[in-house]
Amino acid sequence: MSTPTTTRTTTTQEQPKTERVRGGYDKQKRAEARLGWLLAGPAFAVMILVTIYPILQAAWQSLYRSRLTAPDDAAFIGLQNYFVILSDPLFYQSLGVTLFITVVTVVVELVLGFALALVMHRAIRGTRGLVRTAILVPYGIITVVSAFAWYYAFASESGYVNNWLSIIPGFDPNLNWFAQTGTSLSVIILSEVWKTTPFVSLLLLAGLSQVPDDLSEAAQVDGAGWWTRMFRITIPIMLPSIMVATIFRALDAFRIFDNVFIMTNGANGTNVLSLLAYNTSIGRLEIGLGSAVSVLLFLCVIIICFTAVKLFRVDLTGVKEES
Repeated sequence: MSTPTTTRTTTTQEQPKTERVRGGYDKQKRAEARLGWLLAGPAFAVMILVTIYPILQAAWQSLYRSRLTAPDDAAFIGLQNYFVILSDPLFYQSLGVTLFITVVTVVVELVLGFALALVMHRAIRGTRGLVRTAILVPYGIITVVSAFAWYYAFASESGYVNNWLSIIPGFDPNLNWFAQTGTSLSVIILSEVWKTTPFVSLLLLAGLSQVPDDLSEAAQVDGAGWWTRMFRITIPIMLPSIMVATIFRALDAFRIFDNVFIMTNGANGTNVLSLLAYNTSIGRLEIGLGSAVSVLLFLCVIIICFTAVKLFRVDLTGVKEES
């Protein structure tokens, strides 16, 4: 007695159907990508033209010995300007001060910005617009105006901060905040934090709105505390927004100029790279050396951006391709 055997026959309709679906999906992705380039292409091209030309011009001028007082005496000297800058202790001092200001301001702004984002996110309906507007007011003030306001507030003779702090026992009401490195950097960092924390809070608020409320509520029902929900649910989901806020603020803080120029002009050990490039190019009229400092500043910015992207290792798009 023979046992009937059943053989599995594969229909030829499944594979073509899968291929048709995948082909249609790829075609749709290409169409969306083409539309994105058509919409963003003009602005991207203008941005490239506006930014690339000054960078290339600065890189080219950094290879020449060039002074504004003797424009006809320009001569190609290769990398000699970079050797001069990199052998100057002032460059490394300015780099250290710039890194210090960048690290401190970014860390403080992330903490305060996250707190403000929570306040704006949990604000009662009907008051959210007012709360967000009040928080974002400092960011709308021009940086130069903000720097002058902080400078006059901490001025030893006409400032009101010393009068307020005079109630503290042992505080010198005639303290000159801009006569020492520590106090000068403190005022500069405070002004930066006050001015740009609203921008960080706005970026973090966008990431906070992506956290599902039902996921946090389910964790709370399971007994997870506030800190557990924050570090296990909220912050991991917000990592892309945290990375974007960190990169934007680090790049902006590393190029700080206005506050330092107005408050101290680089005196008492507060010189930064942007001010060094300005004083070399405009103050000493050394266009070649100033361009070399600018190129080195640009390379530092690229390194910061690359390091931040590698450090966070998050997918900004949040889209995973189907296999």
